[in-house]
Amino acid sequence: MNGAELDTDSLTLVTGATQGIGAAIARRFAADGARVAINDIAAGRAMDAMVREVAGVGAPADVSDRTQVAAMVKQLVEQCGPIGTLVCNAAYMTMSPLLEHADDDWWKIIDTNLTGTFHLVQEVLPSMRALGAGRIVIVSSYWGVIGWPDATAYAASKAGLVALVKTLGRELAPEGIIVNGIAPGVTSTPQLEVDAKAAGRSVADLETLYAEGIPLGRVAQPEEIAAGVAFLADRRMGAMVGTILQVNGGEVRGRV
Repeated sequence: MNGAELDTDSLTLVTGATQGIGAAIARRFAADGARVAINDIAAGRAMDAMVREVAGVGAPADVSDRTQVAAMVKQLVEQCGPIGTLVCNAAYMTMSPLLEHADDDWWKIIDTNLTGTFHLVQEVLPSMRALGAGRIVIVSSYWGVIGWPDATAYAASKAGLVALVKTLGRELAPEGIIVNGIAPGVTSTPQLEVDAKAAGRSVADLETLYAEGIPLGRVAQPEEIAAGVAFLADRRMGAMVGTILQVNGGEVRGRV
């Protein structure tokens, strides 16, 4: 395939799109001709910069707050038309040994990563049903496949997304709404700063350490994850349903 054949007639909403993997996804979709709405938890310089870069529209909202998500989606539909593609990428992560993990932080991770995705799909679904088709790509993590020490809440939230992808894939495919997920391995993004702080290392040292356990010999780049997301959103990929695409340099192979 020569580039992804994305839905260019309706709007694409990418959450957590001002940095890292989300920003790479927004750039990739815009380059392939999609009209992109840029979500982040709040409006600001980073959002404004991404909106200008991809000639898109800003869509601030805290995805863990259903009221904010509903208002964001309503405004987008009223101003830009129906949402035909949804990329659920917004995430929050901290690391802590299990017995030291505070309840409120556990729920912030779950509410952002898992419940936030639930909110988004529920609010966007009427748009897709009106169109008679849609594409939903949910960004999980390979930690949601294999687990990870000191990342219990994050790994659990991402494992929940794997189950959500498989369930929604079955439920929505008869309507032409295709749901798939992607489980990135270690990727060079600002999120690595959380890992590095927990490990007491620099980000560069941590990337080197992670690379030693990856058959490819390096961590992934955000653009590689974005290419996988574009592949899953391609309108020619209608027979791929409820699949978790693993992009991890060979570290995790065929476990989902």
